[in-house]
This record gives sequence, structure tokens and C-alpha cells, in this order.
Amino acid sequence: MSKILSILLLSAVLCQGQVARRSVVRATGTSSVSFQPDQVSVNVGATTQGTTAQEAGDSNATLTTAVLAALRTLIGNNGTIRTINYSLGPVYRNTGGQSTIVAYQATNTVSVTVTNISMAGRIIDTAAGAGATTVQGVQFGLKDPNPGRAQALRDATIQAKKNAEAIAGGLGMRLGVVLVAEQGSAISVPIVRTAGLSASTPIEPGNVDISATVSVEVELVP
Repeated sequence: MSKILSILLLSAVLCQGQVARRSVVRATGTSSVSFQPDQVSVNVGATTQGTTAQEAGDSNATLTTAVLAALRTLIGNNGTIRTINYSLGPVYRNTGGQSTIVAYQATNTVSVTVTNISMAGRIIDTAAGAGATTVQGVQFGLKDPNPGRAQALRDATIQAKKNAEAIAGGLGMRLGVVLVAEQGSAISVPIVRTAGLSASTPIEPGNVDISATVSVEVELVP
């Protein structure tokens, strides 16, 4: 009985070794899909200074209120405005190796998002006219990037399978079952950097690119 058991165990080990040594092919596919953006975000900032923190904060509140009122009048119910940064602190000057507080500075930055991308230039002009001191960037994007990401992943998967089939054909073999599939994706959005504010600001949106990479491991069969 012990001899029979030993033979069975040895056979099981040999079978496991055969499974572990099965031939596989690994291939990768990539895809990039471009879409027209359907929303735009503009970051607008208001910076003020004062001799005290209270003075800097109060003047900033007044300026920001004016900027927000002008922006809300412009976009109405067709967009959103949210605060993304607020800071209040001292301004230092180094004299003779010593730092001295010379003023206090407050900065309030808001993000304005609308679905009418043609409004980007008007948002900048309106903010500037109301007293905004900075525009940190204009970013175009997609309200829902998931359908585009799914399309890019499908295209990348098809490309990965074609690459695996080409490798298998070169080896005189066929593809078996897919053992492993891994994915990655990225969204590249056009960002317009604005160094300053002008009386008339033309903005061109460009495209939103969604890229995907899919790697597969497929069994090879004769």
C-alpha cells in the first residue's frame, strides 16, 4: 500500500510540474482616444496686503466679494464656483541677516467651472474687470470620462490580443485561455497657462486625450 501511495504522490508532483511549465505569451496593447472637452475650469485669485492681518483679510474679503458677484452674474445657474485656496500671513523682508515683517498678505483663490467652454475668455475678462489679481490656469475636461476610458481600454485590449496572436503565430502555436490581464489608464487635459490678464482674452480649448495600456498573459497551445 505504501508503495502505491508513493507512486501516486510522485505522479501528482510530476503533473504539477508539467502545469507550472506550460508555455505562455505576454503582450501589451496601447490606445489613445481624443474627445472634445465639454467643461472648462478657470482658477481666479484675489491678493491683497495690509499693515495688519486684519486689514489684509478685510480688504481681501471686499475684493473677493466683488469678484464673486461679477462671476455669478456672468455664469448664472450654468456653472459652479468654489473656493480652492485661502491664505493669510506675514510678508517678510531680510535686512542685515534679520527677517522683519513689513506687511500681511491675504489670497483667496476660487475655481469657476462651466459647461459652455466658449465662456472661458469671458470669465477671465470679467474677473479681471472686477479686480482679480491672478488667473492660475484654464483647464478643459470631460464631465464624465468613464465612457472614454472604457473605449480606450477596449481598443488597447484588442491591440494586446493581436500582438499576442502575432507572437504565437511566429512560434507556430495558437492562443489558449487568457491567464492574466492588467490595465492602466491616464487622462491628458489641455491646460492654458496665463501669465497675466488682458482686456480681451481668446482661449482655444484643444482636445482631451484618454490613453490606456493593457497587458495580457495567454496560454500557448500547439
